[in-house]
Amino acid sequence: MGQVSEVVLIEQVVDRLSAAYPEAPRDDVAQVVTAAHNRFQHSKIREFVPLFVERRARAELSRTGSLLVWSS
Repeated sequence: MGQVSEVVLIEQVVDRLSAAYPEAPRDDVAQVVTAAHNRFQHSKIREFVPLFVERRARAELSRTGSLLVWSS
């Protein structure tokens, strides 16, 4: 069984979070995911990086989303 590249997994994170937060523009979701991914650029063990990126980005989008709802 072949491994899926980290790039593909991160793109899938953007897809999932874009679906979960439809009020956020996809470009904004991608920027949040990229910022989260950059935090792990020096991690030596890469297997769990996409999971950690998704959790961090989801938390940021939830925080930002609640601010958007509050200000509406």
